Amino acid sequence: MSDSMLAVDGIRKSFGTRCILDVSRLELAAGESYVLTGENGSGKTTLLRVLAGLESAAVEACEFDGRPVDLEGYPGWLRRELIYVHQHPYLFRGSIVDNILYGLKARGLPKSISEPLIREAISWAGVSELLNVPPHKLSGGEKQRVALARARVLNPRLFLLDEPTANLDSEARQQVMSLIRDLCDANNTVVLACHDREIIKLPHMHRLHMEKGTIRTRNGETAGE
Repeated sequence: MSDSMLAVDGIRKSFGTRCILDVSRLELAAGESYVLTGENGSGKTTLLRVLAGLESAAVEACEFDGRPVDLEGYPGWLRRELIYVHQHPYLFRGSIVDNILYGLKARGLPKSISEPLIREAISWAGVSELLNVPPHKLSGGEKQRVALARARVLNPRLFLLDEPTANLDSEARQQVMSLIRDLCDANNTVVLACHDREIIKLPHMHRLHMEKGTIRTRNGETAGE
């Protein structure tokens, strides 16, 4: 396995007396792919959102590339290293190009750099024929592909994907699956929360099973073994 990229100890979160997360340790290796499985309410989405800085939790210690990180303060440099894609992606008003460009524009990249990146992302996601369609009229699968392009164009080190194929019809699911396979095969670090058996059984996918907020690795078993 590759060197450790992200290591987090003692992730805990509760709502009243209900324990949402109680993860003693989570370690992600650079260039590896992981699938978070578990029943609805087991803590998968909450864990991803905590890692992305979208929800708070008590964390004993966290390191990214060996560098200590305060997840509560969530430094700006870390936001450049990872990105979270919601199960139901929110697309902004404007065009699809505007949506994919959003992050690059926020980083202040000049057009000479951003334009070829946008063209490549559009081609990668297979959304060229949708460029004149208002974002609110896109199907669920089309929105997911635009959101994945918007994430990938930022070139993060870590992708956090929440149920990317949920509630999609067969054709849309296969289109999104193709993009997921590409992300996993391109030496990215990818963590997916899902119930999709095809994702779980992808080659070299490490399975992390969640029960009542706790991760059970099943003695290191990886999906497909």
